[in-house]
Amino acid sequence: MSKYGSFPGTRPRRLRTTPVMRRMVAETRLHPADFILPAFVREGVSEPVPIQAMPGVVQHTRDSLKKAALDAVEAGVSGIMLFGVPEESKKDALGTPGTDPDGILQVAIRDVRAEVGDDLLVMSDLCLDETVDHGHCGVLDEEGRVDNDATLERYAEMAQVQADAGAHVVGPSGMMDGQIGVIRDALDQIGREDVAILAYTAKYSSAFYGPFREAVGSSLKGDRKTYQQDPANLRESMRELALDLEEGADMVMVKPAGPYLDILARVADAVDVPVAAYQISGEYSMIEAAAEKGWIDRDRAIFETLTGIKRAGARNILTYWATEAAQKLR
Repeated sequence: MSKYGSFPGTRPRRLRTTPVMRRMVAETRLHPADFILPAFVREGVSEPVPIQAMPGVVQHTRDSLKKAALDAVEAGVSGIMLFGVPEESKKDALGTPGTDPDGILQVAIRDVRAEVGDDLLVMSDLCLDETVDHGHCGVLDEEGRVDNDATLERYAEMAQVQADAGAHVVGPSGMMDGQIGVIRDALDQIGREDVAILAYTAKYSSAFYGPFREAVGSSLKGDRKTYQQDPANLRESMRELALDLEEGADMVMVKPAGPYLDILARVADAVDVPVAAYQISGEYSMIEAAAEKGWIDRDRAIFETLTGIKRAGARNILTYWATEAAQKLR
């Protein structure tokens, strides 16, 4: 005993003494149902295509995508967010594959719904960037700028074909002004009030999207700074949040997750709808690369980052480790 008696009288370390003690008092717990798996399906391939910048992630064939969806169901994952990669020759200035009922994304939605029914939420990326020859998230005007209102017309069409294909949830990710309201109206007009909207409310213009460009075969030249948010801004996200909720968003998202945990926490404190966060390609690839070098413990890093995202306020996390993490938690 110290010569100062029982000082210190308060010893928080008592609650860290054993694994069972730490587990009992843990304030944040991950669960398989927290996770949504982003998945890419590529048109015209007979075998899954590895994504070089994202070790362990592939562009799926239709068959391998169905297997990935079944694996996610068995692991207890809640949803799968689908991204379609059409053949290069089919891309055009308007993103025609995005509204073609036989476009690869719509085909994939039907495939997965037929495979898993309602056991997994089938979510669809609602954006033009994978389907246009210029790589932007919208239609361009005569001067090469993204035309907000012309893009909204395309988004409305996309929402309807994705709903017809069987999407439970659509995820508008283009950051166009008014996109949630237009999409909600378009869905309601065809009697699909049951289809939910996961709004990419705070989607920042980030350096961490790099590997994703390979994953979707992006044709982008330039950047998306005129419509994605400035990383320096917080109040701008709260304004976007208010607009998305007013327009009818059922859920809201912050993207990327890790560098924007402060934004995530502010959003989560402000709303009574579910809040998601997207742990994006660059976040994934950095951990995989550092682990491959032996610089960090891969599993500990994965679960530490996921725990941090949930602790900051995310109800759900889109992560490329969704199925693996869920399996390990179970």
